[in-house]
Amino acid sequence: MELLVRSLKKGYHPLILSLMFISCGVETDITTLKLGHGLDPSHPVHIGMEYMADKVKELSGGSMVIDIYPSEQLGTERECLELLQIGSLAMTKVSSAVLEGFAPQYRVFGLPYLFRDDDHRFEVFEGPIGQELLVSLEPYRIRGLCFYDAGYRSFYTVNRPILTPDDLSGLKIRVQESPMAIQMVNIMGGAATPVSWGELYTALQQGVVDGAENNPPSFYTSYHFEVARYYTINQHTAVPDVLVISKHVWDHLTPQEQRWLQQAADESAEFQKKVWRESTETSLQAVKEAGVEIIYPHHEPFYERVQPLYERFTTDPRIGPLLEQILEADS
Repeated sequence: MELLVRSLKKGYHPLILSLMFISCGVETDITTLKLGHGLDPSHPVHIGMEYMADKVKELSGGSMVIDIYPSEQLGTERECLELLQIGSLAMTKVSSAVLEGFAPQYRVFGLPYLFRDDDHRFEVFEGPIGQELLVSLEPYRIRGLCFYDAGYRSFYTVNRPILTPDDLSGLKIRVQESPMAIQMVNIMGGAATPVSWGELYTALQQGVVDGAENNPPSFYTSYHFEVARYYTINQHTAVPDVLVISKHVWDHLTPQEQRWLQQAADESAEFQKKVWRESTETSLQAVKEAGVEIIYPHHEPFYERVQPLYERFTTDPRIGPLLEQILEADS
């Protein structure tokens, strides 16, 4: 069998690796997309993306393939986004917090206690508001495909538990590179400290930061529970993950390939929600068995402490109207 790479002179994008197999006079084109992200392969979001890759292969009859590179093999979330923008990577998964630096409207998801309940949250992600936000990335040379459930984020600390916002005083808390996350931690009384995900275990271990905030599956699969022995389930934010593709790569796909990819993404998001629920339960049980003290504080003091953020962003011309839509959305 002879393997030929489709000539770039025919106008195809270099990151859509199209291979032509010639055997017995039959030609089959295979479009291969690279997807890089920073999560561990055991993480439920990675499992959701594997489901999407399998579905794309099934829908296309094997003519479209997604190769997934987890654990920051191709760079951090921000680096992968930048590679998408210049057309050097096809797809990635990023937290919506990282998108704040590219599309300011995504800051709305960083507002603490934004959603009334899970029904309200998924109505926003999967309804007209979410679809509009996915499309809104196109001016930044990125196209959103779907939102993945990333649950609720809570604080975990090394040396002392967090029972109220006052307990954050004097603590350096790792946050994502997100203006909203920085403002939230600071207004609660902590000292927000951006640290990349790949460096956080060592930062916790060496005392560079005193704690961090994330969801149960990430806390568990990252092994941060080995050094952070207190986990406070205050559930301050529900920041989704976003599956995105380079706009340049998307535009080079055929209409049929676009339909296959979008259908696979939508179905994977529904599948991933179920995996997330199961993973959250097993992760909390696992860290508890490992000796982590799990605290369930009253949410009201945390909610009251962050109200100035709502007052600030209600009048923001980019965030205010979107915030109003979300708060009024039916669930």
